[in-house]
This record gives sequence, C-alpha cells and structure tokens, in this order.
Amino acid sequence: MQRANLSTVSEFVFVGLSDAPEIRLLLFVLFLLIYLATMAGNITLLGAISTDSHLHSPMYFLLGNLSLLDLLCPTITVPKMLEALLLEHKRISFSGCLFQHFSLIAVVGTEIFLLAVMAYDRYVAVCQPLRYPSIMSTKLCAQLALGTWATGLLNSLLHTSLVFTLSFCGPNKIQQYYCDIPPVLALSCSSTRSRELVILMVAGVLGSSACVVTVVSYIYILLEILARSSPGIWHKAFSTCGSHLTVVCLFYGTTICTYVRPSFTYSPHRDRVVSMLYGMLTPLLNPIIYSLRNKEVKCALKRVISQVRRAL
Repeated sequence: MQRANLSTVSEFVFVGLSDAPEIRLLLFVLFLLIYLATMAGNITLLGAISTDSHLHSPMYFLLGNLSLLDLLCPTITVPKMLEALLLEHKRISFSGCLFQHFSLIAVVGTEIFLLAVMAYDRYVAVCQPLRYPSIMSTKLCAQLALGTWATGLLNSLLHTSLVFTLSFCGPNKIQQYYCDIPPVLALSCSSTRSRELVILMVAGVLGSSACVVTVVSYIYILLEILARSSPGIWHKAFSTCGSHLTVVCLFYGTTICTYVRPSFTYSPHRDRVVSMLYGMLTPLLNPIIYSLRNKEVKCALKRVISQVRRAL
C-alpha cells in the first residue's frame, strides 16, 4: 500500500513567481545576481578563514561552517527557481522533490544548532576569557560542529519520512518555488494531523533547546557585563557578540514564521516572501554582517583580495 501511495503522484509542479514574461525576466536577473553575490561572499569568507592563520580559532572555525551552510541553502532551491523563471520548466520528480526537501531541512536544522554552539562560544569568550583556549579546544570544536551536522541530518530524515510516506493521489501543484513542508503537506490526500503534531513537537523540542542555549548564553554575557561595569565593556562585548546576535535574530525570525505553526495558517503568498528572506537574503547578509562588524575578518579579506590580484 505504501509503495502504491508513493507512486500515485510521480511529479510535482511549482507555482511560478509570475506569469508575465517581462516580470519573469526581471526576477530571473535579480535572483541570479543575489545568488551570485551570495556565492561570492561566502566563498570569499571561507577562503579567508581557511588560508589566513589569524583566523584559525574556534570562532572562525564555526563561522566557516556557517558560511558553508549559507552556500548550500540557496544552492538547493535557487537554481530550480531560476530554471522555472527562464525556461518555464516548473516540474520536479517525486524523488527530486524528496531530495530537495531532505537537503533543505538538513541545512536549516544544522544552522539552528550551529548558531546555538556559536552563542556558547561567545559566552566562553566573554565570561571565561582566560580559560577560553582550554575550554574551546580544537577537539571540542570539531565534535560540536560534527554534532550539529549529525543532528540536522537525523532531524531532516525524520521530517522527510513523515511527509513523503503520506498518500499523494490528487493535486500536485506546490504553492511554493521549492519542496517545503507546509505546501507539500497541503497536497496530501490522507490525514496529516498526527504527523503535523509529531513534526511540530520534534521541531519545537529541538528548536527550543537550541534557542534556550542561545538565550541563556546571552543572559550570562549580559550579567557578566553588568557585573564588571568597566569603561568600554559594552563596546567590547558588542564587537564580540554583535554580528552573531544580528544573524540569530534574522535567522530565527524568518524560520519561526515559516515552520513553527500549524498548516491551517499557511498562506502561499506570504510564505513565498518569508522563505525568500531566510533562503536567499539571510545567506547573502551573513558574510556582510560578519565582515562589517569584525576587523580581523576585514583585514583577512583584504589580504585574500590582494593575493588574488597578485596571482591574476
């Protein structure tokens, strides 16, 4: 029965962002430029972190993982969207949709846990500066990074199995430009209530755990700042934590609006806008935020650019 259910719908059709040819061309150029800028920004940041010895520290190792995730997130969804805008090819196979869904949820989940690990790293840097090298050792950083990727993959495996073992026997038009949980669930011809509940519970527990780690870390940072009350402490703390805090607010705000809610509140037009924020603009802005707020990163980027110029 399950095999029959899975083979009933062999492909899905995305709803385009626009049917007007001139608008489609404009959107294609706009999103292509955003995508290329995102790739360039994150690849440059990764290159600076990997080649500059000044950035071989736990903070920048974790930032490198964030840049890698910001490379993967738009790469999973944007090329298919650009193909639909330029060639009007809006179809995707069932297996292709499943793989896209799995990859995207894995990346989003991993980023949530990675941001929590980065918050803990900032807590140690501010509250335990003398013990920072011993606490945030190379081994611990590697274990934490590996743990975030493993948890993200396992979380995605659970979500994907819950969604794609449902019956799909009727409409196959996805009200989105990629295979996301809410629009795919809306197409199922079987009851989704119990699976939605499981998805919300798992996402709630894991997301809340990561959020608690982040919030508690910043509470301790704030208490440490208030306890010291030394001149310049606020500026120093903001320079240490400001970039990460900005990224956290941007990422959590858009992700919660998209996923942490029941399907009856699903609005196709609103969700397409919100998904573009976390799927395209957040990966574009993250390297900019860290570059503008961090002198070490700016110096490393200048060195990388000068090396590239000399090589050319």
